[in-house]
Amino acid sequence: MQHTILAIESSCDDTSAAIIQNGSVRSNIVASQDAHRLYGGVVPEVASRAHQNNIVPVVRQALADAEVSVNQLDAVAFTRGPGLVGSLIVGISFAKALALSQDIPLIEVNHLQAHVLSAFAQKPYPSFPFLCLTVSGGHTQIVLVRSPLDMEIIGQSIDDAAGEAFDKSGKMMGLDYPAGPIIDKLAQKGRPVFEFPQPKIQGFNYSFSGIKTAFKYFLRDQVAANPDFIAENKYDIAASIQHRIVTILLQKLRKAARKLQINQITIAGGVSANSYLRTKLQEMGEKERWDTFIPPFKFCTDNAGMIAVAARFKYMEGEFSDQSVGPLAKWKF
Repeated sequence: MQHTILAIESSCDDTSAAIIQNGSVRSNIVASQDAHRLYGGVVPEVASRAHQNNIVPVVRQALADAEVSVNQLDAVAFTRGPGLVGSLIVGISFAKALALSQDIPLIEVNHLQAHVLSAFAQKPYPSFPFLCLTVSGGHTQIVLVRSPLDMEIIGQSIDDAAGEAFDKSGKMMGLDYPAGPIIDKLAQKGRPVFEFPQPKIQGFNYSFSGIKTAFKYFLRDQVAANPDFIAENKYDIAASIQHRIVTILLQKLRKAARKLQINQITIAGGVSANSYLRTKLQEMGEKERWDTFIPPFKFCTDNAGMIAVAARFKYMEGEFSDQSVGPLAKWKF
């Protein structure tokens, strides 16, 4: 089926637009917001105002890069949730207005399902069923994917997400926000010489609050003995906390894969850009004889390319929304 879809992503602090045409992502433009660094986290009001400023130029650039005009569009897709209400409203409102002006259908997309389906943004593709480890600032999930529109969360964090554990640990070290990528860079120069506890959670679920607490008291005790401890050991500290978080993630993923006898494995979400996680997943995949699919960096963080991929599957099934659609900040699947 021939089709051209414009997709919009505005769930948090990145404004993004993408064009998918006949199954191929032709453009994927992202405008990030640096203002949140001043506050050590995303400020919803600041994010929504920035989306209003960014959305028109981002959409124009996506159309231009794909060499597509508005009247060639067959549908407009958008992130309905989960996310920040104010941010979601900007993207949804723009999508509804554009679809109405062109008399074309709307396609609502679940942000987390789109992360999972980012595995289809670029070949090679996994085959069904597969397991996806989704790791972001707000979510940590193991998802069983039976088909593009049939997914089940079989494991998730019962408290903090892995991305939160990275950022909060980095904050304790005095690193800038977001701390996850900084820890990744520091860790490349260090060794995991410091031990942190392994959570004992049943099934395929995760917990990272205990790691955060253990890390806090570890730094407190070490700094009490040596005020320069963090500065003198930052590389090894970063490598150690990163090693523990990644180990926790992959041990549960391996447990699920063995239990369900699935050898098709993917990762998704912003934390899947972590170089240590990608390396260790590849190593585990070789030992477990998995077919592992690791998306390019541009499809890991929040982006409209993954929204476009998810929308394409819904378009082919005729799953459209109407003009009454609104945001679902806590939308689950």
